[in-house]
Amino acid sequence: MIVLTRTPGRHLWLLLTPLLLMLLVACTSDASVTGTPEPVVEATAPSPTAVPTPTSSRVPPTVAPTVQATALPQSVTPTTIRTLPIPTASPTAFPATPTPTPMPTATVGAALTVDITHLPMGDGRVSSQALSGNVWSCQSTFQDRRIHDGPWLNGDGTFDYTKKVEVPGSVNWPSSFDVMVNGSVRVLTGNSLPSHPTGEFPISRSSEAYSYDPNPNGISSQSLRIEFAATPTLASQPSCLRMGPIGVMLTGGLFFNALDAAGVDAVAHEVRDACDGHPQGAGTYHYHNLTPCVDDVEAGHSRLMGYAFDGFGIYGLRGEDGQLLTNNDLGACHGHTHDVTWDGETVNLFHYHATWEYPYTVGCYRGTAVNLPR
Repeated sequence: MIVLTRTPGRHLWLLLTPLLLMLLVACTSDASVTGTPEPVVEATAPSPTAVPTPTSSRVPPTVAPTVQATALPQSVTPTTIRTLPIPTASPTAFPATPTPTPMPTATVGAALTVDITHLPMGDGRVSSQALSGNVWSCQSTFQDRRIHDGPWLNGDGTFDYTKKVEVPGSVNWPSSFDVMVNGSVRVLTGNSLPSHPTGEFPISRSSEAYSYDPNPNGISSQSLRIEFAATPTLASQPSCLRMGPIGVMLTGGLFFNALDAAGVDAVAHEVRDACDGHPQGAGTYHYHNLTPCVDDVEAGHSRLMGYAFDGFGIYGLRGEDGQLLTNNDLGACHGHTHDVTWDGETVNLFHYHATWEYPYTVGCYRGTAVNLPR
């Protein structure tokens, strides 16, 4: 009974074993095809290190060719040149060039200023014809005398107006000056004494001014009477300027050309008072440029400041637009023609202008001059 019971079971196991092996192989084969694959990790080469390209301090760096590399996660922002691809670099912002400290200036005109610490000197600019920026002098030889130098000369062909030593004092004078128009003739009369105070002349030996310019002359009244056309006309040709008086300011003081007795720039070299005046040997108080002791308009064309001895007016520093005039704005004799106020009316007329530039007032006569005795 026992034999009969075990024999059939053994035979059955032997029969089933091959079938089980076949099923096991089949299942293993299906799993390799239909199972979820493992993530494949691709091997990537290390990102090459970018070597910075040397650059000059003013030339933006050259951008290197883009190198293909594995992108970084989005949360990482490239910040150095080692991150690839190399971003385009923006040029480095260099500090702005420092602005030079402005020189002291005098405001002249609506929008312009002039550096009165570096005014060009007119030495040597004496001509024998009408020439812009020059004095056409009738005299070609000058006194061999001391040229007054001082700390206001900059040593570069310019001078510092603000450092000019002034003759001290404040002396008032019984000034007399009158302008009359009699028909077609204008008559100027006066005593050549200015309406503003002057320094004390002769210059005191104890003053600083004396060490630079020991002017020994005092101021005295001078009889003035001169007549010329009320509305002057241009001469056929310009003419030269004498030494001595070439016109009169409305202050009653006379003005000379831009030269001193040595033939150099009087404004640059000579020591004068606070109103830019001083006396010569005969006691005639005079200017070589526009005196600062007269009022001019704050905007628009300058007022009439005086008359040259050819009858034409001399106006202040400003032109039609209210701006500072230079030699480039004026003709060879230091004047030009346009509408001006003349005897209360608007007249298209030639006139001179004062400037900060040499020759300061008149460079030559444009009309026919009537000269005072020397």
